[in-house]
Amino acid sequence: MDDHGTGVPAAPDFAVKPTLTGELTQLRPVTADDVPALLPMFRDAETARLTGDHATHDDASLQAWYASRGDQDDRLDLAIVERATGNVVGEAVLLDWDPGNESCAFRICSVPGAPGRGLGTEATRLIVGYGFETLGLHRVWLEVYAFNPRARRAYEKAGFVPEGVLRGALLWEGERVDAEVMSILAPEWFRHRGRPEAAARGRSAPGIL
Repeated sequence: MDDHGTGVPAAPDFAVKPTLTGELTQLRPVTADDVPALLPMFRDAETARLTGDHATHDDASLQAWYASRGDQDDRLDLAIVERATGNVVGEAVLLDWDPGNESCAFRICSVPGAPGRGLGTEATRLIVGYGFETLGLHRVWLEVYAFNPRARRAYEKAGFVPEGVLRGALLWEGERVDAEVMSILAPEWFRHRGRPEAAARGRSAPGIL
């Protein structure tokens, strides 16, 4: 179905693994060779808290997981590469694909030290834009925990809109934490391309209707 008014075809599966290039980052298919660079992400206590990750990850299971990413046709796992250094600094993922409703979830995670340089925002725009403009998705959504306002602000900057709260969704060290659901819909994306503030300024400029 094409209800976006943009000529975008109906959503295919995720068998094609693209390389997406921005000014600061390049997103490419993640492989087992990226595990050493991503390992600090799985060993960092604060990253585990912010993502609500209760699991324990050993090297062998991580190697097997990332070695299998290229074979998945229902999700897209891309490594985030900082172009200035060539270093892998995280991953961006489209998952939980719902083909009947043309939607999927989004997650992004960075290795310690990578956030705060604009890399995550650009990576978000690249993969979410691919979801709408190439895969033909109608909705991309995510969850962010209440104790992670920095991530919430970053998602809003890329165009995600709050939808509601999942109360007590995470139990972390004896505390029950709410999760906020946020999303972007295709008409919103094609209006601002992941830059809602710039689009709003443009609409409010003198002489612009």
